[in-house]
Amino acid sequence: MSSYKTIYLADDDPDDRFLIMEAIRETNKKVNVVEVTNGLELLNTIQQLTDPSQALILLDMNMPLMNGLEAIVAIRTNPIFSDIHATMMSTSSDPSLAERAFKAGVNSYFTKPDTFEGFVSMAQQLVV
Repeated sequence: MSSYKTIYLADDDPDDRFLIMEAIRETNKKVNVVEVTNGLELLNTIQQLTDPSQALILLDMNMPLMNGLEAIVAIRTNPIFSDIHATMMSTSSDPSLAERAFKAGVNSYFTKPDTFEGFVSMAQQLVV
């Protein structure tokens, strides 16, 4: 079972957030999912975290106000959150985008699936 108690899901697309949340719930009903719509909102929300080791950040690369790359750089510069597990998602499978995400500090990278089963498979890799 996953050691993550909370997943912070940052994605500006409500349909993708819904599919991801449903896939996570199907995979592990005990995980709490906190939804935000951009990187700035994510940074403000995780400030309340008391135990970053039990949290996972799952963020979209392209969001308004602060995109995923900008958010992960800001997260990694804060010593409190420097070790929090972060996974980046993008609709693009371009390897250069994944490389940029890893250089910015993510632990893993997924191309967003185009089916619910694909989201379930992604959730299983993250929370099981």
